[in-house]
Amino acid sequence: MMAGASTGNFTSECPNGSLFVWKFLEECTEYDRDIASVALGLFSVLCFMVSAFPQCFNSIRNGNMDQAVSFWFLLGWLAGDSCNFVGAFIAQQLPMQTYTAVYYVIVDLVMVSMYSYYKLKNRSRQYGTAINAIAVFMILGATVSMLPGEGFGSPIQGMRKFTSRSLLTVSDLSANQKFTTKEIIGFTIGGLSSVFYLVSRLPQLRRNWRRKSTEGVSPTLFALMIIGNLAYGLSVILKVPRKGQSVVNYMVHHFPWLVGSLGTMGLDLSILCQFFIYREQNSEERTPLIFAGGH
Repeated sequence: MMAGASTGNFTSECPNGSLFVWKFLEECTEYDRDIASVALGLFSVLCFMVSAFPQCFNSIRNGNMDQAVSFWFLLGWLAGDSCNFVGAFIAQQLPMQTYTAVYYVIVDLVMVSMYSYYKLKNRSRQYGTAINAIAVFMILGATVSMLPGEGFGSPIQGMRKFTSRSLLTVSDLSANQKFTTKEIIGFTIGGLSSVFYLVSRLPQLRRNWRRKSTEGVSPTLFALMIIGNLAYGLSVILKVPRKGQSVVNYMVHHFPWLVGSLGTMGLDLSILCQFFIYREQNSEERTPLIFAGGH
């Protein structure tokens, strides 16, 4: 999830940068800010990759994932990562970016499967599992239908690499430019992905509020997402625009991802606040009004 440089001539385009970073990440690191941007981008990807593990472990231990986690939160997360995968695929990004996008989708499917399993096992509602299963298959079908065919890669080959939650969000702008048609396609997919990430938090906030509890929900999940989105936002802000590109033009081309990242971080902070609020309320409710000795 970082802005960078596209493949080109290292000697002429990035003479003072790291050849290793240029070759494997397609990033020019001529300045200290560029190095910090790359490091923060890699750190953000690591946070996103491991963020689901605490929730999976918590759900296996407690067996109440269907009661604690909102199904629409999981679907929104899956939809966002699916858009990220489609964007990475049609934009023909680096193999690491594509593999990372596939990894995100697989982890999301594991979490959705765990939800469906515990829903079926606990059977809180007679038809809840069937409805959820149908919704999952509909989303998966829509995701598959979005994948390009064999001949689709050629006309999109020159697309700007604008996708969300990827290791790199590459822009090869050498000067201030207007959006091309191909760039708009990638821009739209990345923006849609950010919207899904943003909207997905609302059902979980609502569920916690209705239950007046965060039992069964892992706070580490949202803490890692906050750290990851903060690291991503800083990686974009710290990146030095390419020669001939103004700061304003650079920020405009990354605006949807910054809004989605920082907006999602704000909602995740709200969910973390719910952990403290409801934990304090529950502890007060369990405090005895009359202590031993009649005091």
